[in-house]
Amino acid sequence: MPHITIDQERCKGCGLCTIACPKKLVSMSESPNSLGFYVAVFSGPEQCTGCAMCAEMCPDVAIAVFKERTP
Repeated sequence: MPHITIDQERCKGCGLCTIACPKKLVSMSESPNSLGFYVAVFSGPEQCTGCAMCAEMCPDVAIAVFKERTP
C-alpha cells in the first residue's frame, strides 16, 4: 500500500503539496512545528496511490513517497 511521510521539521508550510495531491490527502496542520510553521500532514493513507505529485511539488524536499508499507 503506497504512503508518504512528511518531515515536520523540514516543512515550511508553503502548502504546494495540498494543491498537488489529486486525492486531497495532504492538508495543513492546526498547530505549528518547533520553528513556528503550520506544516503539511498526511491523512487517508488507504486512498493514496503513490503518484508522488506532492513530493515533486515540495520545494523543501520534505516529502518521501513509498510504494509499499514496511512492517
